[in-house]
Amino acid sequence: MPDHDQTDHDAPSPATAYAADRARRRHPVLADFTGHYPFPLDDFQLRACREVEDGRGVLVAAPTGSGKTIVGEFAIHLALATGRKAFYTTPIKALSNQKYHDLVERYGERQVGLLTGDNTVNGEAPVVVMTTEVLRNMLYAGSRTLLGLGFVVMDEVHYLADRDRGAVWEEIIIHLPESVSLVSLSATVSNAEEFGEWLETVRGGGVTTIVEERRPVPLYQHVMVGKRLLDLFEEADVDAAAGFVKEGTPVNRELERVARDDWASGRMRDRRSPRNRSQTRGGQGGPKQVGNGRRVWIPSRVDVVHRLEREGLLPAIVFVFSRVGCDAAVTQCLNANVRLTTPEERDEVYEYVETACRHLPDEDRHVLGYHDFLDGLTRGVAAHHAGMLPTFKEVVEQLYVRGLCKVVFATETLALGINMPARTVVIEKLTKWNGETHADLSPGEYTQLTGRAGRRGLDVEGHGVVLWQPGLNPRELAGLASTRTYPLRSSFRPSYNMAVNLVHQFGRDRSRELLEQSFAQFQADKAVVGLARQLRKSDEALAGYADAATCDRGDFMEYARLRREVSDLEKSASRRRKADQRSEALASLHALKPGDVIMVPAGKFSGYAVVLDPGTGAGPQAEPRPFVVTAHRQAKRLAPPDFPTPVAALARLKVPKSFNPRNAQSRRDLANALRSRTHDLAPPPPSRSRDRSPAARNDEVDLLRRRLRDHPCHDCPDREDHARWAERWHKLNRDASTLRGRIERRTNTVARQFDRVCDVLSALGYLDGDRVTDEGAHLRRLYSDADLVAAESLRRGLWDGLDAAGLASVLSILVFEARRPDDASAPRLPGGEVREVIGQMVKVWGELDQLERDHRLDFLRQPDLGFAWAAQQWARGADLDDVLTVTDLAAGDFVRWMKQLLDLTGQVADAAGAGPLRDTAREAVKLLKRGVVAYSSLAE
Repeated sequence: MPDHDQTDHDAPSPATAYAADRARRRHPVLADFTGHYPFPLDDFQLRACREVEDGRGVLVAAPTGSGKTIVGEFAIHLALATGRKAFYTTPIKALSNQKYHDLVERYGERQVGLLTGDNTVNGEAPVVVMTTEVLRNMLYAGSRTLLGLGFVVMDEVHYLADRDRGAVWEEIIIHLPESVSLVSLSATVSNAEEFGEWLETVRGGGVTTIVEERRPVPLYQHVMVGKRLLDLFEEADVDAAAGFVKEGTPVNRELERVARDDWASGRMRDRRSPRNRSQTRGGQGGPKQVGNGRRVWIPSRVDVVHRLEREGLLPAIVFVFSRVGCDAAVTQCLNANVRLTTPEERDEVYEYVETACRHLPDEDRHVLGYHDFLDGLTRGVAAHHAGMLPTFKEVVEQLYVRGLCKVVFATETLALGINMPARTVVIEKLTKWNGETHADLSPGEYTQLTGRAGRRGLDVEGHGVVLWQPGLNPRELAGLASTRTYPLRSSFRPSYNMAVNLVHQFGRDRSRELLEQSFAQFQADKAVVGLARQLRKSDEALAGYADAATCDRGDFMEYARLRREVSDLEKSASRRRKADQRSEALASLHALKPGDVIMVPAGKFSGYAVVLDPGTGAGPQAEPRPFVVTAHRQAKRLAPPDFPTPVAALARLKVPKSFNPRNAQSRRDLANALRSRTHDLAPPPPSRSRDRSPAARNDEVDLLRRRLRDHPCHDCPDREDHARWAERWHKLNRDASTLRGRIERRTNTVARQFDRVCDVLSALGYLDGDRVTDEGAHLRRLYSDADLVAAESLRRGLWDGLDAAGLASVLSILVFEARRPDDASAPRLPGGEVREVIGQMVKVWGELDQLERDHRLDFLRQPDLGFAWAAQQWARGADLDDVLTVTDLAAGDFVRWMKQLLDLTGQVADAAGAGPLRDTAREAVKLLKRGVVAYSSLAE
C-alpha cells in the first residue's frame, strides 16, 4: 500500500513537467480538451487524440466501457476549434438521440444538430449527429451540408458486420472525400489490424490503428447457484483488469462439484423418489425441488435482486433474452414487494416519470401499461426491450444513469452501445432465440454483454454473473469468458439503390472499381493469397508425381488417361440413364398448365397438387419451378429435384381468379376441391425412362480397351507402380482444379455481383449502359430493402389514385416483417382498391423474384401484409387501443414500424417528383405522425 504521508510524490518532477509542457505546445487543442475532464485520459485515448490533431485518421478498438468515445468527442472539439464541421454517426436512432443530448449539454443547442431520417434539428450546425444511412444518402445526393466537413466519427463501426445494414458503413468509408479525417470507434475484435489495414488502403494512407485490450475497471466473473455467488475461476483476479482470463485458467472446484452433483442427481432421478433436500453444504441457499425430484440450484429473479442488493452490487442489468421474460421479471419483483429505493428517491422518480410522460393521452395510458411501469420504477425496477414505447425506454435509460433505477431486466438490444453502464451484469441463460433456433451465445456476444459491468469513475470493479441452469458446464462457460477470437467479417453486397447511385455518379466501370475496394473484397483477396500458396505447392507436387510415373516404353500419363476413360465410361452408364430420365421429367414440367392436377412424385410435398403457375416463364432452357397448392393446404414453389420422374396432368381444376396463396382460407378451399377431384384417381404407375442403346456404349468401351492393349506401356513390368503414381497425380490434379476454381470465384466477387445487379436493372430499363434512365432515376431516392419493388410499383402507377391512408397501407407491406413466421391465420386486410393494389404489388414482387433468380440474385424478401390494416386505421385516426388489440403488436413494435413506414413514405414523396402522388405521400406523413408516434420522435 502507498504511504499517503509522503506528499512529495504529488508534485511532478522537473522532467515530467517539461514533458507535459512540450506536449501542450505540440498538441495545444488536446491540452485544452483534457482540461474539461476531472480525470486524466488513458494512454490509448491520448495516443489516438494526438493522431487526430496531427491530421491522421484513427481506428480505435477497445472494450465496452473503456471510454473510446472520448476520441470521437475530441474530433468534435478539434473541428470547432479549427472552424470545420464534424459529423458524429451511429448505427441506430437511439444512439444518435442519446449522443445529441450529450453534445447539446456540452456545447449548446446552437452548435449541435440532429439528422435521423424522421428528425431534422439544426441540420446546418457545425456539429451534426446522424445515423449512418443519413450520411450515405447525403453522399449520394451531393448535399451542400458536406461543404466544410473536416471530421466524421463512426461510432460502433464494428456494426458493418450486421447482415442487414452493415453495407452502409463501407459505402461511406469508400465515398468520403480523402480530405475528411475518419475517426472509427470499434468494440474489441481480433482482426482490428486487418480492418485498419483496409482503412489505410481505401482512405489513401494516413490511418493509425490503436488497439486497447485492458478495461479501465476490472471485471470479475461469477455463477449464482441458488442464493450463493461462486467465483467462476479458481483465481478470480487473473487478468481481470483486462476483462478476460487466459485460456486454461482453472475453474473453481466448488463450482465443478455442483455441476457433478447436478449431473449425478439427474442420472438418479428415475431410481428414487423425491425427497426434501432443503439444506446444502454450509447451510446456504438450498436446492429447489422440481417436478422430477432432481436437485437443481436455479435462483429465482427475486433471489437474484435481493442477493445483489445485500452484496452492494447494484445497479445491475439482468439480460433476459425474451420480452415476455423481462416484463414477467418486473411483475415478479412487484408481487414480492421488492423495494430498492428510498422514500426521497421514490418521490424524485415519480416526479420525473410524470413530467416525461405528460404528453401521453389519458386514454392511451392503460393500454401502454403506464401505471405498472410507474410502480416498478418507483421501486427501482424496470424492463427495457424493443416492445416498449420509446418514451418508456428513454425514461428507464435516464433514471438508470441517474442512479434512481437499480435493476433493469433487458433483452440483448440494450447492449448495442446505449450508455447504461452497470456495476453488475447478470445473464440468465447462455442461449438465446436468433429467429430460427435457440443458439448458444458466442464469445463476442458474451463479452459485449458482460462488458457493461463496471462504471468508470464510480466502481473499483465490475461483476459478471451467470445464473445456474441445469446442464451448465463450468468449463464451457470459462471458455466463453476467456476467448477473444471474434473477428470482424464484412457483410457488404451491392444493392439496386447503390448501383443506380454509383452509375449515376461514376459510370459503370468506375463503380465496379470502387466496389473492388470494399472490405468484403479486401478480405476475399487476402484469403486468395493463402489459396494461391496452396496451389503452388500442389503444382510442385504434380510435377514430382508425373516424373515418378515416367516410363521408358512410352507416355505413361497418356496410358493412364486411357485407363481412366474406360473406368469413367463404365461408371457413367447409370448416370446417363438417370440424366435421360431427368430430361424427360423437365420436358413434362414444361408441358404443365395452370389448373393441372398432378402427382408430385418425390420430396417433402409429394402427393396430389394443383398447378397455380408452371414456373416456365424464364424460357425453354430454364428449369421449371411449378407453384402449386397441395392437398395439405400448402402453397409452395417446387424444384426439379421434386420431379425425378416425368409427371403428367391427371385432371383439371378451375382456380378462382381471386385466389390468394397467402390467404389460409383460400388455400383451404382449393385443397378441399383438389381432394374431391382426385378421390377416384389411382396413383399413376412408376415411369420407366428410355435407356440409350447399351450396345453403343459397349462398342466404345471395347474400342478403348483395344487401344489400351496396343499401347507400348501396357506390357511394362513396372506398369502398376507407374499407375499408382499416375493415380496420385490425377487425384491431386483434381484437388488443384478445385483450388483454381475457388481462386477464380473469390477474385472480383463483389464486382461480379454488381454486374448481376446491373443486368437486372438493365433488363428493367433502369440502366442503359453508363446512363441511369428516367425510370431508374426514381430508384435513386428509394433506400428501402424493398427498393426495387417500390420503384417498379411507382413506375407502373400502382399508387396513383389512392388516398393518403390507402397509400400508407400499401407501403407498409414493403417495410413490415413479422417477428414470427406467418401462421395459418391470414392477416386482416383493408378492402376495396387498397386490397387490389396490395395484390398487384405482390405480383410485382413475384415477377422481380423470378428475374432475380434468373440472374442468380436473392435480395428481395416477400412483402408482409401484417401491418396494412393497422397503417390504414392509424392514418384514419383510430385509437391506439383498437389498433394494438386487433394487430396483437406491442406498443414499441407499433411505433418502430410506423417510424420505418414514415421513412419510406418520405422517400416515395421525394422519388415521385412534383404531382398528386407527392402530395398524397406528404399528407400520409402528417396523418401517421400523431400520438405516440409523434411524441417518441427523440426517444428512438
